[in-house]
Amino acid sequence: MQGFAFRHLLGRIAFLGALWVVLSGLEPKALAVGTVAVPAAVWLSLRLLPGPRHLAVWRALRHLPAFLGASLLGGLDVARRALSPRMPLAPGWVEVPVHLPDGGRVALGAELSLMPGTLAAGTRNDRLLIHLLDVNAGFEDAIPREEAAIAAMIDGEPAPREGG
Repeated sequence: MQGFAFRHLLGRIAFLGALWVVLSGLEPKALAVGTVAVPAAVWLSLRLLPGPRHLAVWRALRHLPAFLGASLLGGLDVARRALSPRMPLAPGWVEVPVHLPDGGRVALGAELSLMPGTLAAGTRNDRLLIHLLDVNAGFEDAIPREEAAIAAMIDGEPAPREGG
């Protein structure tokens, strides 16, 4: 178990360190700040998502193109709605059942909030509260897919669904 914990720690350091470099670059000042920020992020991630669940970095990287593609399409949709003379909007709230551990719920909420037209605003029992720009756009179908992707990153298996 101790080997697993050490590999787990090294994996998080590598992932968050690489993420820091991608986001901030290789400037010496950015790297200096990263020497404090990355260990703090590792500590926080261990508090929010302790073992034995772990993040499979390769699964997270495999999900990245789909996330970026969905963000691009969502941004185009929001721009189309904003520039349309009719502004086809139907804002509202939905509650979606979520079967992830607390850290996974945080990750799902953060991912959904980065998607144009959606904002995760919290949880109620085992349900994620999401504000949508258009409640008729079918986001409720996409949210369980994102949940399954995050569950696969954490556990290697999709989250269990109701009735299945």
